Amino acid sequence: MADVVRVVAADDPVRPLFSPAGELTADARGTLGLSPDELRDLYHKMVWIRRTDQEALNLQRQGELGLWGPYQGQEAIHVGTVAALRPTDWIFPSYREFGMGMCRGIDPAEMLTLFRGLSHGPWDPRRYHFAPLVIPVASQVPHAVGMAMGSRFKHGDDVVLSTFGDGATSKGDWHEAMNFAGVFRAPVVFLCQNNRWAISVPLAKQTAGSIAERAQGYGFPGIRIDGNDVLAVLAAVRAAAARARQGDGPYLIEAMTYRMGPHTTSDDPTRYRSETDLERWNVKDPIPRYREWLQGQGLIDEASLAAINREVETAVEATRNRLKSAPVPAAGEAIFGRVYQHPPDSFLEERQEFESSLESN
Repeated sequence: MADVVRVVAADDPVRPLFSPAGELTADARGTLGLSPDELRDLYHKMVWIRRTDQEALNLQRQGELGLWGPYQGQEAIHVGTVAALRPTDWIFPSYREFGMGMCRGIDPAEMLTLFRGLSHGPWDPRRYHFAPLVIPVASQVPHAVGMAMGSRFKHGDDVVLSTFGDGATSKGDWHEAMNFAGVFRAPVVFLCQNNRWAISVPLAKQTAGSIAERAQGYGFPGIRIDGNDVLAVLAAVRAAAARARQGDGPYLIEAMTYRMGPHTTSDDPTRYRSETDLERWNVKDPIPRYREWLQGQGLIDEASLAAINREVETAVEATRNRLKSAPVPAAGEAIFGRVYQHPPDSFLEERQEFESSLESN
């Protein structure tokens, strides 16, 4: 028992930055070392990825996308996380981290071809150090631990971040990954975006206690923070990544937030949650909250805000046009492409048979 307490309590650079309620302290906020331009850029990115989310929802309603998983309300986590990491640090996302991919430099129009049914994986993960969006719940978590162990075996100092929702912490994959990372002190940061809903199941009906406190059972620290404060997310991820980078092992961050929209466009959240609950979280919306802080610090004015909105609208319009003009791949390529580097003869024969059947029709 003493060994477990020692491992969890020692060398935790994240907890001193936060109050017991999980809020970034004023002292910690003042030592982030971000320039005014960098602080404004965080706001710009949050506005950009939210507006792109809204446009994707519109496109799905117009029949241009087959499905969409909105992330409204979680922008502070997306932007703060990417800003805290090095470009060479890997990110293993779930299906909702579209905004993180944008912040990593991936063309949103290219990413949207996945939801348009034109591609199974339109970007090169090695170029952006951003793994494919994953639909199976929690399967990306052991993948992240494996990549982190690979970095360690290569004697590199890259860190891997695995992000997931609160529902994923009920899956066996998650627990196995946590245990493996703890035993082998993998350089990985586990980031739970606790948005209070596992599809239609509320947090209280699928999780007992604090998710962050589970880290102690696996031999490393965890903390629950305010996930609607972009600077709090940046500070926590940066400190946890620095700890992992120097060989002190994994860290679990539970970022508390709220999914403002539906689980996906196939979902109707009015059937399982109240308008009162939604209104309560609207007050904590990360974008106006951060905008007000910037204005209070004299870092942004109405002219700058208007310019950001214009730039974002121009970018979103360009994304929409690129998506609609994206070429439709041949049916054979859509189904059989990117499966084998060196496909066997039997696979090639099957593809040829499939393409011939289409031609005959």
